[in-house]
Amino acid sequence: MRLIVGLGNPGEDYIHSRHNVGFHCITYLAQKQGISLKQWRCHSRIGTGRISNDEVILAKPHTFMNRSGEAVKPLVWKYNILQDDLLVIYDDMDLPLGKIRLGVKGSAGGHKGLESIITYLETQQFPRLRIGIGHPPEDAPDAISHVLGRFTTDEEIVIKDIYALATEAVLCLIEEGIVSAMNKFNH
Repeated sequence: MRLIVGLGNPGEDYIHSRHNVGFHCITYLAQKQGISLKQWRCHSRIGTGRISNDEVILAKPHTFMNRSGEAVKPLVWKYNILQDDLLVIYDDMDLPLGKIRLGVKGSAGGHKGLESIITYLETQQFPRLRIGIGHPPEDAPDAISHVLGRFTTDEEIVIKDIYALATEAVLCLIEEGIVSAMNKFNH
């Protein structure tokens, strides 16, 4: 069984923010795979189903970004998920808008949601998919306003295509493994 978690913040105030691309990737993947995200478990909206031959749980933690570990750890325990079978999808300011990057381990890189998961799981050794949202413009007051802000109209066009690309990367990871997916999607 695999657990695929998309990070974001719950609520109408955040729904269109850059910080919520993980949520949007999960929603897109669920729609494409016919998985309903209507169950509530471990402080998360989840859906279960099959992708290829694997049973999967898709999850959107509703603990707010900075407390994502409070939802992910109970999901990992409840469903007995191995580290290699967890995939966390989240936004990354250090990647240009429209780029994705798969990895098998690493630090939080300043991302508070990922930092929370690492703290709760007590490991950095789990796959992740970073979605590039780009650096804040020079006139932005700070990084927080950038990640909590909305995409511009031009950025929206780019990011909507990324949800499809991220879904392809997840399907490749499930069907062919992380190394093959990294070779195909990390350009």
